[in-house]
Amino acid sequence: MSTTTLATTTSGISAAAPPARRSGSGLQTEPRAFKIVTRVVLTIFAVLWLLPTLWAIRTSLVSNATASLGAEAVLKDTNPTLHSYSVLLQSGDIWNWYVASAVTSVLTVVLTVLFASMAGYVLSRMRFRGRWLVFMLVVLGIMVPTQVLIVPIFRELSAMHLLNTYWSVILPQVPAVVAVFIFKQFFDGLPKEMEEAARIDGAGPWRIYRSIVMPMSTPVISAVGILTFVSVWNNLILPLYTLTNPKLMTIPVGLATVQGSYGQRLADIQASAILGALPLVILYFFFQRRIVEGFAGSGVKG
Repeated sequence: MSTTTLATTTSGISAAAPPARRSGSGLQTEPRAFKIVTRVVLTIFAVLWLLPTLWAIRTSLVSNATASLGAEAVLKDTNPTLHSYSVLLQSGDIWNWYVASAVTSVLTVVLTVLFASMAGYVLSRMRFRGRWLVFMLVVLGIMVPTQVLIVPIFRELSAMHLLNTYWSVILPQVPAVVAVFIFKQFFDGLPKEMEEAARIDGAGPWRIYRSIVMPMSTPVISAVGILTFVSVWNNLILPLYTLTNPKLMTIPVGLATVQGSYGQRLADIQASAILGALPLVILYFFFQRRIVEGFAGSGVKG
């Protein structure tokens, strides 16, 4: 009787085994199909992003006369030339734009990381009355479009006699509520054991922030720094309203004057756009790993 039962049980297990293998095969097929779909979608988006860039490069390598004849003439042109790049680089204005963009971007990154990290540390670690109200106001600040603040910022800078200076571009962009939010969420996910040990040894909040928290925050510092640098470098509206001195103009404002003065010189316009974006491309190639680690490590936690 027991032999019969064992045989029945064994046969039942054997009969049940194939569906389990099929289930496992199905589980292996799903990630494979998902990867294929993901790669196809990413390839499509990459092509859609690269086509305008390739077209801008191709147009910048022809003469202005050829570029004005249309797409067919540009594609048929077999004599690429760097004349547009030579004209722009020899004019001297673009070097001033590079300097202005570099100075404003780097100083804004330094000040934004400093003040946003301190604000995020206070909201994450310190307990005080109205802390959540302050945090909600910070979150609400993300919803306010920057264009709405242009007129108040202009009047404030005019009253402080800061118009036509680098500070008129730097200071309004330092209070970045997005950066405060990112730092706060990152600090919420950090372990508190080291901070508590340092507090027992007599370290104060400033010492803990400077010696423990910030060295552990390299990923989020990289992420906020890259985001801020790109945002300041590409900002057009604020410098356009606060800078009228050609020597202080940043890249976007300078490119706007090129487009306005060159008219139908399409090759020169495309060449100036390529030169304006080139520093960001170089930055990405040199700091690609740091950028990826920064965005991966600065995800919302808690």
